[in-house]
Amino acid sequence: MPKLKTKKAAAKKVKVTGNGKVTRRKTGHNHYNRKDTGREGMEKRGDVRLFKADEKNVLRALPSKSSRR
Repeated sequence: MPKLKTKKAAAKKVKVTGNGKVTRRKTGHNHYNRKDTGREGMEKRGDVRLFKADEKNVLRALPSKSSRR
């Protein structure tokens, strides 16, 4: 059986934690950030966990990462 290829687009957008959770970057970072208040800027920081239904699809696209689960 041939090797399974990783979907590189998915690999660049998400990170799989040690426990198998899939995290992504919060939205709203790219532009128009100057007018944000300090609180809004702080709330944009950090990563968010994907929904479980989406996690399943993403892990299917990342065969090397899904073996961690």
